[in-house]
Amino acid sequence: MNNNQASSNPPPPVSLKQAFGYWLKLGFISFGGPAGQIAIMHQDLVENKRWISERRYLHALNYCMLLPGPEAQQLATYIGWLMHRSWGGIMAGGLFVLPSLLILIGLGWVYMAYGHLPAVAGILYGIKPAVTAIVLFAAYRIGSRTLKNAWLWAIAALAFLAIFALRIPFPLIVFVAGLLGALGGKWAPQYFNLGGGHGKSNPHFGPALIDDNTPPPEHARFNTGKLVRLAFIALGLWGGALGWLRTQYGWNGALTQMGWFFTKAALLTFGGAYAVLPYVYQGAVEHYHWLTPTQMIDGLALGETTPGPLIMVVTFVGFVAGWNQTLFGGEHLFLAGALAATVVTYFTFLPSFLFILAGGPLVESTHNNLKFTAPLTGVTAAVVGVILNLAVFFAYHVFWPQGTEGVADKVALVIGLAAILALFRYKAGVIPVIVGSGTAGLLWSFLKPWLSQHGINL
Repeated sequence: MNNNQASSNPPPPVSLKQAFGYWLKLGFISFGGPAGQIAIMHQDLVENKRWISERRYLHALNYCMLLPGPEAQQLATYIGWLMHRSWGGIMAGGLFVLPSLLILIGLGWVYMAYGHLPAVAGILYGIKPAVTAIVLFAAYRIGSRTLKNAWLWAIAALAFLAIFALRIPFPLIVFVAGLLGALGGKWAPQYFNLGGGHGKSNPHFGPALIDDNTPPPEHARFNTGKLVRLAFIALGLWGGALGWLRTQYGWNGALTQMGWFFTKAALLTFGGAYAVLPYVYQGAVEHYHWLTPTQMIDGLALGETTPGPLIMVVTFVGFVAGWNQTLFGGEHLFLAGALAATVVTYFTFLPSFLFILAGGPLVESTHNNLKFTAPLTGVTAAVVGVILNLAVFFAYHVFWPQGTEGVADKVALVIGLAAILALFRYKAGVIPVIVGSGTAGLLWSFLKPWLSQHGINL
């Protein structure tokens, strides 16, 4: 049978076991941030396997973009749910995260136990300027898609000033931006109706298992009773876990506070991980003092190099926080870090499963309704200003490690400028930029002592 004949018929039904194999594989290869992950799933599920048509895929993606949380992980959850009911969604979304959880626990242990070694420190030294460039590039990329008029530019500028100069908490910025978007959608809808599409549908991949005209299965139709039941189940899973932590460690215990704090963080991730990182920094570094600014930057650097959603950087934050807090004494540091990382990951991703499994059909029915999308347009505009503030914060700590009164780190500046050039001018991917910058940092760690011995100090 030739390819044309093969593509003229939809593929055979996919078993839960076959789906498990694919979602597990995806969890280990989902590099490249949300754009890369969405592209990988499109190529696999739409073009090659034809499990779902492009129109249905984009329809799912568009409404995942309306939700707080990592859209690529939610998209995987949605497709798994559509194909194999709730357990399929839990499996797909869970396997999207599990490999990254295990990898970051391992990297967290290496970082805390051996981060002082010259080779490890050198690699991280090179990666940090690259992370600054990547965050700046993220602000540019989101801004170029979002800031289409002076109204949205004004919201972005006000958000930057609010968090940079006035130190206003991120949740309040999100609320005000959403309110401005809602008012703008009512009074000036032409400036807040930017559309949610991610490209035109390509009908040439052949019929799909879930095709354009395939009716939604019974479990994917909106049902008020099912929505209420699943909401109560999710509330029980959240409240039960938080209640157990409170019973074991008290409300002010570190693990209990991590559960509560990262629940709030999960509900504020409109616009992707870069948008919520300032809130995580404000809480984890400035308020709770669970880790240092340098450790936060290193965590983002490691998060950029691992598969899974970028918001998985919170797993590293949890590991370092648990280790630093010596929750179970100095002889059980790894256990403390691993448990804290697991707690943080659980509370961060639990809302995403609820949004898809319980609220997916409801959210899908509101797609392209300006009443719902205009507030999110305002939030996304504010996110650009917040991300720019994050880039400024990273640049300050990376390029002026002793403060502005000290001398700038010239080598870090060169690596950072090279990373900016690679991203903006040559459209290099994140992983090559990270690898190249880490290699430059490693080489510098060996070259610097030799230069010092010969009286050359840069």
